[in-house]
Amino acid sequence: MEYRKVKRVLDILLSVLGLIVLSPVFLLLIIAIKLDSKGPILFRQKRVGLHKKHFYILKFRTMRIDTPKDTPTHLLVNPDQWITRVGKFLRKTSLDELPQILNIIKGDMSIIGPRPALWNQYDLIAERDKYNANNVYPGLTGWAQINGRDELPIEKKAFLDGEYVQKMSFLFDVKCFVGTVISVVKNDGVVEGGTGNLTQKEVYKHD
Repeated sequence: MEYRKVKRVLDILLSVLGLIVLSPVFLLLIIAIKLDSKGPILFRQKRVGLHKKHFYILKFRTMRIDTPKDTPTHLLVNPDQWITRVGKFLRKTSLDELPQILNIIKGDMSIIGPRPALWNQYDLIAERDKYNANNVYPGLTGWAQINGRDELPIEKKAFLDGEYVQKMSFLFDVKCFVGTVISVVKNDGVVEGGTGNLTQKEVYKHD
């Protein structure tokens, strides 16, 4: 059976299990967000999915409700001023991404894959077209996420997304998942208000 079909079954099973196991964490984070600032618990944002079809990604809200919409964090002037106190913790630990488990169950995303671009990140979308990276489900985490994350310039991010498409397999997905856990623990590649800080030599060190 083609791995992509198996991958979808694994996505559903693991996501449902994760939702059950992490339900106490969800409850605690919901309470913390409501106590910390005004606004909804979840943040919905239009993203680019499989074959460039748009969908709404779900995240725990980490920013003030008056933050400019559809603007990548690195393009905001002084992004820290828009991030809530609980939001800083959520973003640092990547716990703000947990609601995307629902996106995975729904069929918008996969556990592993290229991170979904904003609908108006035309440069990233165009670069990914060169590597067929728009023709797979976007992921909760992926190969680019453990090789630079926010520090990657668009060209390098798209290259790594394309490399994932070429190497996609069960073992490679496991490698990406384990690498994500390590990156989150080490807080690698998280740069609020910055992008593209890695040199070419550093980006290609995993080739």
